Amino acid sequence: MRCPYCGAADSKVVDSRLSAEGDAIRRRRMCVICNERFTTYETAELSLPRLVKRDASREAFDEQKLRAGIMRALEKRPVSTDAIDHAVKQITRKIWATGEREIDSRLVGDWVMDALRELDEVAYVRFASVYRSFQDVNAFREEIERMENQQDGKDQ
Repeated sequence: MRCPYCGAADSKVVDSRLSAEGDAIRRRRMCVICNERFTTYETAELSLPRLVKRDASREAFDEQKLRAGIMRALEKRPVSTDAIDHAVKQITRKIWATGEREIDSRLVGDWVMDALRELDEVAYVRFASVYRSFQDVNAFREEIERMENQQDGKDQ
C-alpha cells in the first residue's frame, strides 16, 4: 500500500479490526519511510450479476440506482436512513446469493416491493403504481384491498 503522504511503496500494518458493520477490515498502517500513519479498509470485491431488463437488454447492477428508486418511493415519508440502508443491503445480498451471472430485473423489483411493504405502505403503493404500470384508480384500489387482505390473514 502506497503512503498517501510521501508516496513510498512500503508500509506495515500496525493494527487490524473488523469495521462496525463487519463487512470490511480496518487496518492502521505506518509508512516505513516517513513514519506517518494512515487507515485503509479492505472489503471483498464481489462481481454482481447483470440485470436482464423487460426489453431483454442487460445492464450492470447499480446499488446507487436501487437506492435512488427506494428513496423516490419513500420521499417525504417517516423512514430512517438506517432502515433504507438496511433494505438496500438486504436486497444486494439477495442478488449476490443467487450466484447467477444474470438476474431478471423483475425479481429485483419484487424484492424492492417486499422491502417497501415492510418499511412503509404508502411508499409500497407508490412504487407498485410505477412498477406495475397502474392505469387507473381502480388498480390502486385493488392493490390496497390486496394489502388489507394480506394483513387480515396475518392478524388471525
